[in-house]
Amino acid sequence: MLKVKMTVSGRVQGVGFRYFVITTARQLGIFGRVWNNDDGTVGILAQTPDAQKLAQFTALVRGEKSAKGRLSPFAKVTSLESSPASFPDFTDFNIKY
Repeated sequence: MLKVKMTVSGRVQGVGFRYFVITTARQLGIFGRVWNNDDGTVGILAQTPDAQKLAQFTALVRGEKSAKGRLSPFAKVTSLESSPASFPDFTDFNIKY
C-alpha cells in the first residue's frame, strides 16, 4: 500500500478545493482525508496500492494541464509537497474536521 502526506499551497481555501480533492480521489479509488490548515494550506493523506493512480491523483491535485480533470476555477495551486507517510488505513475519502 502506498501512503503519502501532501501539503498544497496557493489559493486553496474557500474555493471548493477540498471538494475537488474528494471527488477526484473517489473517482480514482483512493482513500484518505483532506483538511484546511491554519496557515492557509491544505493537507491530504492519500493511500492506494496503485502507483499510477497515485501519480494521476497528484497531477490532478497539482492542477497540471496535461492531467484530465479540472480544478475549481477559483483555485490556484502554487506548490505541492508530498512525502511517504505512515497512518492507519482508511476505507473512504472524506474531509477531516
